[in-house]
Amino acid sequence: MVLIIGFVVLLVALAIPILAIVMDSPIVRRVLEARHGTDPGTAAELRQKVELLEDQVDDLTRAIDGLREEQAFLHRLLENPDRPSSRRLPPAP
Repeated sequence: MVLIIGFVVLLVALAIPILAIVMDSPIVRRVLEARHGTDPGTAAELRQKVELLEDQVDDLTRAIDGLREEQAFLHRLLENPDRPSSRRLPPAP
């Protein structure tokens, strides 16, 4: 009797991870999506969110480029503060 109970416990313990792997497989996901369908509102919302994120990434990229230019200018200025620059205005008369 103990042997049968031990076998059942072992079988259940092994069945749980196997069931989890099978339920997480792409095939089961496709079957569930086909059976239940996808919500069209969700796809439109996701598309809108992706567009918003792309715009924000573009804004951040421009801001980072501006910071890089400022950092390079300050780096050049601090490296050679006494160097005459062709960009300086001539002294006023």
